[in-house]
Amino acid sequence: MKKTLKRIALLLAKQYTSIGGQAVIEGVMMRSPNAFVVAVRKPDGTIRLRRDQWYGLSKRLNFLKKPFLRGVLMLIETMANGIVSLNYSANIAMAEEEREKALKKGKSLEQFEADQKKKEKVDIATYLTMAVSFAFGIGLFVFVPHWAAFGIGNLLGYEWTLDSFAFHAVDGVVKAIIFVSYIWGISFMKDVYRVFQYHGAEHKSIATFESGMDLTIDNARKFSTLHPRCGTSFVFFLILISIVLFSAVFTMVPVGVNLPPILRHIVAVLFKVVLMLPVAGISYELIKASGKCSDQWWARAMAAPGMLLQKLTTKEPDDQQLEVALSSIKAVLYLEEKFNLKDATAKVLKLEEVDIKSINDIESANTSLKEFLE
Repeated sequence: MKKTLKRIALLLAKQYTSIGGQAVIEGVMMRSPNAFVVAVRKPDGTIRLRRDQWYGLSKRLNFLKKPFLRGVLMLIETMANGIVSLNYSANIAMAEEEREKALKKGKSLEQFEADQKKKEKVDIATYLTMAVSFAFGIGLFVFVPHWAAFGIGNLLGYEWTLDSFAFHAVDGVVKAIIFVSYIWGISFMKDVYRVFQYHGAEHKSIATFESGMDLTIDNARKFSTLHPRCGTSFVFFLILISIVLFSAVFTMVPVGVNLPPILRHIVAVLFKVVLMLPVAGISYELIKASGKCSDQWWARAMAAPGMLLQKLTTKEPDDQQLEVALSSIKAVLYLEEKFNLKDATAKVLKLEEVDIKSINDIESANTSLKEFLE
């Protein structure tokens, strides 16, 4: 524990870049302010790079860069990027298995490739899967904790109401328990464990860039799998802020006060779903503040629980996984520099896919670390 806390203190004592990522199936997605790359290890050992310019809403609508609004936008964009990346990586991971089955059934290689291109397009089934997954997440992390808090209050004989801090504190504790239990449980699944390894590789590759070192496997190995700007830390802030904000709002706003008890709780839960947007905005600002003031005790204290949670969501990667993550961030830097995306006032780069044998096939960029500091 002492070693872990010491590593966390060292991690919090530096500045961080505006480049972030996400682990996907057999790969890593990286996004800089203006570029978006998904790198996936194919069954044949090569690395597929899906490269694109990122020209988000904040580029078109400057007011979305304002404090608190930018956190909401970040949450929405992260979800969208994650869905695209996971869908893409899943298609590649499954392609080889499907190819073998198709050829055994007598289908030509040309027909198989044509079918794969059609699958890569997001169809109704994909949208339905996204909707079901979103509904499941809302149910598990909003509905269940709320009703659990209500049930615990009745069981212990406490008359908790929606305007009491105790009700929302228990709600938050239950939410945290569900989250930690869920992550711990799925970590035993082989495929999920590999995703967590790629999560660690993503953090190591970003830390390598932030250190100013060359993006090589040897350099990346030296760094921790933990990182302060991780989505796991963001979840911790979401839970913490939701307790405070829900307590304050439900005290001031008489939500469904004249409705029957059960119906009132249903309305309250739906209201909580809406309130997750300002919760996300506040959480984002706290993460940025803790990063900028990392030399202050309060910033280190705020960031430490999220960093400890990452012990569950990140695992030590192997060299092949590190190469994929490093390829993703190297490709992002290459796109930023080659196409001068920082100064682009419109979409100047089309989506493209390329296969490389190793990270050495990607041209190095001379981009300065200072250009990407938060």
